[in-house]
Amino acid sequence: MSQPFARYLHPFDVAHHPALEPEVKRAILASWESDRHAVENQPAMRQPPELGPASVDDVFAALRSLDGPDSQPTLQ
Repeated sequence: MSQPFARYLHPFDVAHHPALEPEVKRAILASWESDRHAVENQPAMRQPPELGPASVDDVFAALRSLDGPDSQPTLQ
């Protein structure tokens, strides 16, 4: 990917990015959601090394926005 992850400060920056393919958006959001990136003493927050901190709720909302208003999030 030619664009650094660090430019995405919020999950919706990824979800609304016009040049990213849906599969790339899902991969970035799934990385953000991963339990291995949980913020110590803040179980609802995640921060992968390349991304800023984000709440799990925001990540799931961004995933849902990729699928439409009635869809459940998927991490594929």
